[in-house]
Amino acid sequence: MGNQAQSNKVRAEIKFPLILIHTPYGLSFFDKVAGSKIAKFYARFNTYLMPLITALAVFLIVGSLMVLFSNGAAREGVRDIGPQSNLLIPGLNPYLPWTYGWIALVLTIIIHEAGHGIVARVYGVRVESTGLVLILGIPIGAFVNIEREELARIRLKEKSAILTAGPMNNMIMAGLSLGLLYIVVSTLVPLPQQDSTQYGVEIMTVGDGSLANSIGIKEGDVILDIEGDRVEHIEDLSRLLQSNLGNNVVITWKDTNGQEITGIASIPASVQPNTGILGVTITNVIPDPEFVLSRYKSAFGSNPIAILLPPTMAEGSVPYSDLMASKYSSTLGSSFPIIANFLFWLWFINFNVGIFNALPIGPLDGGQLYNSLIERKVSAGSTRLKKAPLILTLVMVMIVAIVFILPWILR
Repeated sequence: MGNQAQSNKVRAEIKFPLILIHTPYGLSFFDKVAGSKIAKFYARFNTYLMPLITALAVFLIVGSLMVLFSNGAAREGVRDIGPQSNLLIPGLNPYLPWTYGWIALVLTIIIHEAGHGIVARVYGVRVESTGLVLILGIPIGAFVNIEREELARIRLKEKSAILTAGPMNNMIMAGLSLGLLYIVVSTLVPLPQQDSTQYGVEIMTVGDGSLANSIGIKEGDVILDIEGDRVEHIEDLSRLLQSNLGNNVVITWKDTNGQEITGIASIPASVQPNTGILGVTITNVIPDPEFVLSRYKSAFGSNPIAILLPPTMAEGSVPYSDLMASKYSSTLGSSFPIIANFLFWLWFINFNVGIFNALPIGPLDGGQLYNSLIERKVSAGSTRLKKAPLILTLVMVMIVAIVFILPWILR
C-alpha cells in the first residue's frame, strides 16, 4: 500500500447550504487501519457482495409496490403520514426524532464513508480529502473524496470492493445494532397492571368508501366487540372478521366522546390476499405488555424486517416506546428506553442507507459499480450496451418514484 501526502491543515469549503470541513485526521486513520490483516481480509470479502444488497433493496421495493397496489388501507395510511415520512431527515420526517435521529444519521454516514476510505487505502488508491458535512452549522455526516483518476485505473474487482464497502459497513452496523437491541429487549419484564378492564382496538385511519366508513366508524373510535366477542388485540379483530365472511355481523365501538355505538356490517364472502376487510388501520388501545413483548421478540427470528416499524409510529406495538416503556422493568434500570431507541434508530438508518446506496442509480455506489461493469463490456465491443447505464438509472428512479407517488395516484 503506497503512502499519500497529507495536509495538516483544517479548512472549510462552503457549498450553500452545506459547509464542508476538510480535515487530515481521517486520512491518517484510514492508512493505519488499512494496514491491518482484518482490513485486507474485509476488502477481499466484500468484493462480490454488492449484488446481494441490491437484490434485497429491489425485493423490498417490489414488495412495497405489491402492497400499495393491492391494499387500499395501506395507501390511505401512507397518505395520512405524508410523503416527508420517506426522508431520513429529522425534523422533516415526523417520525424521526431529533436526538436519536441526528446522532444515528451522522454515525451512519461516517461509518459508510469510512468503509470507502479504508478499502481504498488497502488497494493503494489515493484519498484526496475527508471531513465533516454541516448544514446551518449542524453536523449531518461525513465525506471521503477519492480521486476519480485513481478509481479509473484500478481493476474492476478492486473498484467493486471500494464501492461495496460503504453499503456493507451499513449492513454490518445494522445487524450489530439489531442484535444488541434484542439483548436489551430480552432484559424487559412486564410490570403488574392495575387496570385490565379496558380493551379494544383503536382506529387510526378509515379508507374512503370502506366498509368501516359505510357504517359510521371514524378515526379515533375504538372497536370493542364483534357479535358479542371481545376484541382485545389486533389479531382478534382479524380472526373474528375472517370467521364471519359472507355474514352480517354486529359491531360495537366507542366513539371519541365515550359513547358506545352498535352497527351492522355486511362482511363480503371473500377478500383478496393482503386486503383488509374493514378498510382501516388500527392499533391496540391499551396493549397488554406481556403480549406486546412476546410478539416483538418473536419478530427478531421470524421477520426482522417487521422491526423496521418505528416506535414513534406504532407505540402500542413496541415495548420501549414512550407509551409502553413505563410498563416494564429491566436489569438496565430506567435507562433501557434510551439505549433501545438509540439502537433501533442506528439499525433503522444504517439499513435504509445501506440498501438505498446499493441501488443501480448513477451517482450511488451501486450505480457506479454497475455502470463500470457495463462500460467494460462496451469497451470490449458490445456497443449495444452504450446507453445501458443511463437506461438502468432511469428505470430504477422511475420505480422508486412510483413507490412514493402511487398512494396519491391510486385511490
